[in-house]
Parts: sequence; structure tokens; C-alpha cells
Amino acid sequence: MNIITCVKRVPSTETNIKIAKDGKSLEQTGVEYILSPFDEIALEEALRIKERFGGGEVIALTVGPAESATTLRTCLAMGADKAIHIKDTEAYKRDPFAIGSALASVIKGLQYNLILCGKQAVDDDNAQVGSILSRLLNIPFVGLITKLEISDNKATVHREISGGYEVLEVSLPAVFSAQKGLNEPRYPSLKGIMSAKKKPFEEKIVNFEASSLEILKMEYPPSRPAGRIVGKGVEAVPELVKLLKEEAKII
Repeated sequence: MNIITCVKRVPSTETNIKIAKDGKSLEQTGVEYILSPFDEIALEEALRIKERFGGGEVIALTVGPAESATTLRTCLAMGADKAIHIKDTEAYKRDPFAIGSALASVIKGLQYNLILCGKQAVDDDNAQVGSILSRLLNIPFVGLITKLEISDNKATVHREISGGYEVLEVSLPAVFSAQKGLNEPRYPSLKGIMSAKKKPFEEKIVNFEASSLEILKMEYPPSRPAGRIVGKGVEAVPELVKLLKEEAKII
């Protein structure tokens, strides 16, 4: 069972994000980068499938600058067998189709049974690469999966819908995007970290499609208004109810 997992280097969710002087990108100074959490779930699922089948390989694939190599090393330490780095210093400027096309151009030269990715990267939240890969590779796609079972060259997947779950069956190869709840990712072991240094690590340069989208401006969300004290104890209740009804309009 050969599985490709598409991953991305993103700012840590605990990092204090600042907009750069150009107004179109993020300030890089002091920013901690991590493997996108949903991609981490996707990689964990790939590793578990390989373990259940007892063979094949898991390939971690990313597009990004030289620093993205650290993210791929994390994937190798978790248990991936091989890493492929599509090097691109301008990755942060490219739209999802340009990124998806680059990934697809490399995947077309690989042997695989399924492709896993996170439901979205936690930096831009575009949530489009999985479906773009499906279209360019002409294979099925199911997003937001919370359960994945493989047998007889078919996959049965569960995905959350409003008020319940949807169960789908698709033939392989196929693309799946992982949702929270699919699994709990493992931590890299010391043995995994040491063995990661010896695993295959390939770098590729591709010709990117022109981006159809452009970031024109980034802005911080508006500041919340200061809180207001309307009184103390039971005497404040009538005034509070009045404000909730007439100003906040939530009752």
C-alpha cells in the first residue's frame, strides 16, 4: 500500500502573527513554524494504514522554501519512508491551483494507492488542494473524513454532515482530506528522529502555473469594544436585560 501525504509548513497557532510592511504577507521575524495540524492527522492515518497492511511506503510531499525541509524531517521522524520537497521561495504567493498543479506534476510520476492531505492548512484556510489534485489526476475525492477503511482496492469513508454522518465507498486510487477526529497523531520517537536522517529525501524544481488569485491587502480584525459594567448584584439585572434586548438584540 503506497500512500502520498501532502503537507505544509505553517506558522504555529500559538505564534503572535504580524502583517509585514508590504501589507500582503506575514512578518517572518520570530515566527515559529510547524507541520499543519490537519496534515499531521493525514500523515498519522497514512502510517496506520501502512502498518495494517504490513508493506508499501508513505511519502511526504510538500511545496515551500528551503525551510520546509524541517517539516519534511518531522514527517520522516514520525514514520514516513520518503520525503519529496518541491522547492519554491514564492510558495506563499501562489494560489491553491498553482500549488495543486505542482503537486500533481510530481505525483503523476509516482506509484500510489491513495493520497491524503489535511482538510485545510491553518494559515490560509483555502481547503482546495485536495479537490484540485482529484481533478488534475482524474481520481475520486472525499473531504472532511473522520473514518477510513481500506479493503479490496476500495475505501469506505465516514464524513460529518449536519446532524449526522455520511458513509461513502470509492474505488482506489483516490484523494482524501482529513478532519479532526480521524485519529490522534503520534509524537516522533528518538529512534524515529535518528532514523529520519538516513531516509530518502528528494528535492525537485517544477514549472508553476500562473496564479489566478492575488493577495491585495491583509488587515487585522477590528478591535473589540471595551466591556461595560451596568451595575452590581440583582439591581443590575433589569438594566442588563434591557441592553441585551435593545442594543445587543439577542433576546
